[in-house]
Amino acid sequence: MSFEESEEKLIQHMQDFGLNPEKLIKSGNLIIKRFLTSEIYYYDKDRKIGGDIQAMITKDADPILMELEPFAIAEATGFEPDFIVIDSLSAISSSFQGKEQSYRIYIERLFRFFERIGSTNFLITETKQIPEIFSPTGVEEFLADGVIVFYNIRRENVRETAIEVLKMRGEKHQKKIVAMQITDKGMVVYPDQEVFGSIS
Repeated sequence: MSFEESEEKLIQHMQDFGLNPEKLIKSGNLIIKRFLTSEIYYYDKDRKIGGDIQAMITKDADPILMELEPFAIAEATGFEPDFIVIDSLSAISSSFQGKEQSYRIYIERLFRFFERIGSTNFLITETKQIPEIFSPTGVEEFLADGVIVFYNIRRENVRETAIEVLKMRGEKHQKKIVAMQITDKGMVVYPDQEVFGSIS
Protein backbone atom coordinates (compact mmCIF):
# COMPACT_ATOMS: atom_id res chain seq x y z
CA MET A 1 0.00 0.00 0.00
CA SER A 2 1.78 3.10 -1.23
CA PHE A 3 0.95 6.65 -0.28
CA GLU A 4 3.88 8.00 -2.26
CA GLU A 5 5.15 6.21 -5.36
CA SER A 6 2.95 4.88 -8.16
CA GLU A 7 2.30 1.20 -8.83
CA GLU A 8 4.41 1.41 -11.99
CA LYS A 9 7.43 2.83 -10.15
CA LEU A 10 7.19 0.24 -7.39
CA ILE A 11 7.04 -2.56 -9.95
CA GLN A 12 10.10 -1.10 -11.69
CA HIS A 13 11.99 -0.92 -8.38
CA MET A 14 11.20 -4.59 -7.71
CA GLN A 15 12.41 -5.53 -11.18
CA ASP A 16 15.64 -3.59 -10.59
CA PHE A 17 16.35 -5.90 -7.66
CA GLY A 18 15.76 -9.05 -9.67
CA LEU A 19 12.19 -9.71 -8.56
CA ASN A 20 9.31 -10.69 -10.83
CA PRO A 21 6.24 -8.86 -9.47
CA GLU A 22 4.18 -9.39 -12.65
CA LYS A 23 4.16 -13.15 -12.05
CA LEU A 24 2.97 -12.68 -8.46
CA ILE A 25 0.33 -10.15 -9.51
CA LYS A 26 -0.96 -12.43 -12.26
CA SER A 27 -1.21 -15.38 -9.85
CA GLY A 28 -3.22 -13.28 -7.40
CA ASN A 29 -0.56 -13.44 -4.69
CA LEU A 30 0.41 -9.77 -4.82
CA ILE A 31 -1.54 -6.54 -5.02
CA ILE A 32 0.26 -3.20 -5.31
CA LYS A 33 -2.02 -0.21 -4.82
CA ARG A 34 -1.33 3.48 -4.52
CA PHE A 35 -3.65 5.54 -2.32
CA LEU A 36 -4.08 9.21 -1.69
CA THR A 37 -4.07 9.92 2.02
CA SER A 38 -7.58 11.33 1.56
CA GLU A 39 -8.66 7.87 0.38
CA ILE A 40 -7.91 6.10 3.66
CA TYR A 41 -11.28 4.59 4.36
CA TYR A 42 -13.13 3.44 7.45
CA TYR A 43 -15.61 0.63 7.09
CA ASP A 44 -17.93 -1.39 9.28
CA LYS A 45 -19.39 -4.30 7.32
CA ASP A 46 -22.02 -5.04 9.99
CA ARG A 47 -23.39 -1.50 10.23
CA LYS A 48 -22.80 -0.73 6.51
CA ILE A 49 -21.27 2.64 7.30
CA GLY A 50 -17.99 4.29 6.49
CA GLY A 51 -16.13 7.54 6.21
CA ASP A 52 -12.81 8.97 5.14
CA ILE A 53 -9.84 10.19 7.10
CA GLN A 54 -10.93 13.82 6.82
CA ALA A 55 -14.04 13.04 8.85
CA MET A 56 -11.91 11.66 11.63
CA ILE A 57 -9.63 14.66 11.95
CA THR A 58 -12.36 17.27 12.14
CA LYS A 59 -12.63 18.90 15.54
CA ASP A 60 -16.00 17.29 16.31
CA ALA A 61 -15.44 13.88 14.74
CA ASP A 62 -18.36 11.51 14.92
CA PRO A 63 -17.50 8.99 17.69
CA ILE A 64 -18.95 6.21 15.52
CA LEU A 65 -16.28 6.91 12.91
CA MET A 66 -13.63 6.37 15.54
CA GLU A 67 -14.78 2.75 15.85
CA LEU A 68 -14.59 1.89 12.16
CA GLU A 69 -11.91 -0.23 10.55
CA PRO A 70 -8.89 1.74 9.28
CA PHE A 71 -9.02 -0.06 5.93
CA ALA A 72 -11.53 -2.15 4.02
CA ILE A 73 -8.98 -4.59 2.59
CA ALA A 74 -10.86 -7.86 2.25
CA GLU A 75 -14.26 -6.26 1.67
CA ALA A 76 -12.95 -4.03 -1.12
CA THR A 77 -10.73 -6.52 -2.94
CA GLY A 78 -11.56 -10.04 -1.77
CA PHE A 79 -7.86 -10.26 -0.93
CA GLU A 80 -6.84 -11.52 2.52
CA PRO A 81 -3.12 -10.73 2.78
CA ASP A 82 -0.54 -12.59 4.84
CA PHE A 83 1.86 -9.65 4.54
CA ILE A 84 1.12 -5.93 4.26
CA VAL A 85 3.64 -3.20 3.51
CA ILE A 86 2.65 0.44 4.03
CA ASP A 87 4.85 3.12 2.50
CA SER A 88 4.77 5.29 4.46
CA LEU A 89 3.57 6.34 7.90
CA SER A 90 5.30 9.66 7.26
CA ALA A 91 2.83 10.38 4.44
CA ILE A 92 -0.16 9.35 6.57
CA SER A 93 0.94 11.46 9.53
CA SER A 94 1.26 14.52 7.28
CA SER A 95 -2.52 14.33 6.74
CA PHE A 96 -3.02 14.90 10.46
CA GLN A 97 -1.03 18.15 10.58
CA GLY A 98 -2.09 19.94 13.74
CA LYS A 99 -4.24 16.97 14.81
CA GLU A 100 -1.63 14.80 16.55
CA GLN A 101 -4.13 13.27 18.99
CA SER A 102 -6.34 12.10 16.11
CA TYR A 103 -3.27 10.58 14.44
CA ARG A 104 -2.39 8.67 17.60
CA ILE A 105 -5.95 7.31 17.81
CA TYR A 106 -5.77 6.30 14.15
CA ILE A 107 -2.41 4.53 14.58
CA GLU A 108 -3.64 2.60 17.63
CA ARG A 109 -6.68 1.40 15.67
CA LEU A 110 -4.48 0.54 12.70
CA PHE A 111 -2.26 -1.69 14.84
CA ARG A 112 -5.28 -3.40 16.41
CA PHE A 113 -6.79 -3.94 12.97
CA PHE A 114 -3.65 -5.64 11.66
CA GLU A 115 -3.41 -7.77 14.80
CA ARG A 116 -6.98 -8.93 14.32
CA ILE A 117 -6.59 -9.95 10.68
CA GLY A 118 -3.39 -11.84 11.56
CA SER A 119 -1.09 -10.38 8.91
CA THR A 120 2.62 -9.65 9.25
CA ASN A 121 3.04 -5.94 8.60
CA PHE A 122 5.89 -3.70 7.56
CA LEU A 123 5.22 -0.02 8.22
CA ILE A 124 7.85 2.22 6.68
CA THR A 125 8.71 5.64 8.04
CA GLU A 126 11.43 8.22 7.52
CA THR A 127 13.68 9.58 10.25
CA LYS A 128 16.51 12.01 10.67
CA GLN A 129 19.95 10.75 9.65
CA ILE A 130 20.78 9.99 13.30
CA PRO A 131 17.30 9.59 14.81
CA GLU A 132 16.21 10.16 18.38
CA ILE A 133 12.78 8.69 17.69
CA PHE A 134 12.13 6.21 14.90
CA SER A 135 8.57 7.08 13.86
CA PRO A 136 6.47 10.22 13.39
CA THR A 137 5.41 10.42 17.05
CA GLY A 138 7.23 7.62 18.87
CA VAL A 139 3.96 5.82 19.65
CA GLU A 140 4.36 3.63 16.53
CA GLU A 141 7.60 2.06 17.75
CA PHE A 142 6.01 1.47 21.16
CA LEU A 143 3.09 -0.42 19.57
CA ALA A 144 5.20 -2.37 17.07
CA ASP A 145 6.58 -5.82 17.85
CA GLY A 146 9.79 -4.94 16.04
CA VAL A 147 11.73 -1.91 14.88
CA ILE A 148 14.38 -2.33 12.19
CA VAL A 149 16.47 0.71 11.30
CA PHE A 150 18.31 1.21 8.00
CA TYR A 151 21.19 3.66 7.90
CA ASN A 152 22.74 5.41 4.90
CA ILE A 153 25.28 7.72 6.46
CA ARG A 154 27.91 9.80 4.76
CA ARG A 155 31.47 9.54 6.04
CA GLU A 156 33.59 12.08 4.16
CA ASN A 157 32.96 11.16 0.49
CA VAL A 158 31.58 7.65 1.11
CA ARG A 159 28.07 6.46 1.98
CA GLU A 160 27.82 3.41 4.23
CA THR A 161 24.67 1.33 4.57
CA ALA A 162 23.87 -0.58 7.71
CA ILE A 163 21.02 -2.21 9.59
CA GLU A 164 20.05 -2.37 13.26
CA VAL A 165 17.41 -4.45 14.99
CA LEU A 166 16.41 -1.87 17.55
CA LYS A 167 13.55 -3.92 18.95
CA MET A 168 12.15 -7.40 18.37
CA ARG A 169 9.61 -8.36 21.00
CA GLY A 170 10.10 -11.85 22.40
CA GLU A 171 13.28 -12.53 20.41
CA LYS A 172 16.97 -12.36 21.20
CA HIS A 173 18.92 -10.29 18.70
CA GLN A 174 22.26 -8.60 18.28
CA LYS A 175 22.28 -5.13 19.78
CA LYS A 176 24.62 -3.49 17.30
CA ILE A 177 24.65 -1.75 13.94
CA VAL A 178 26.07 -3.98 11.21
CA ALA A 179 26.86 -3.60 7.52
CA MET A 180 24.31 -4.50 4.87
CA GLN A 181 23.84 -4.25 1.12
CA ILE A 182 20.82 -4.47 -1.15
CA THR A 183 21.70 -6.53 -4.22
CA ASP A 184 19.84 -8.04 -7.16
CA LYS A 185 19.62 -11.21 -5.07
CA GLY A 186 18.04 -9.46 -2.11
CA MET A 187 19.35 -7.99 1.11
CA VAL A 188 22.73 -9.21 2.35
CA VAL A 189 23.58 -8.60 6.02
CA TYR A 190 27.08 -8.94 7.48
CA PRO A 191 26.41 -9.60 11.19
CA ASP A 192 30.10 -9.63 12.16
CA GLN A 193 30.95 -6.35 10.44
CA GLU A 194 30.07 -3.57 12.87
CA VAL A 195 29.86 -0.02 11.54
CA PHE A 196 29.09 3.46 12.83
CA GLY A 197 30.79 2.89 16.14
CA SER A 198 30.44 6.59 16.95
CA ILE A 199 26.63 6.60 16.66
CA SER A 200 24.84 6.76 20.00
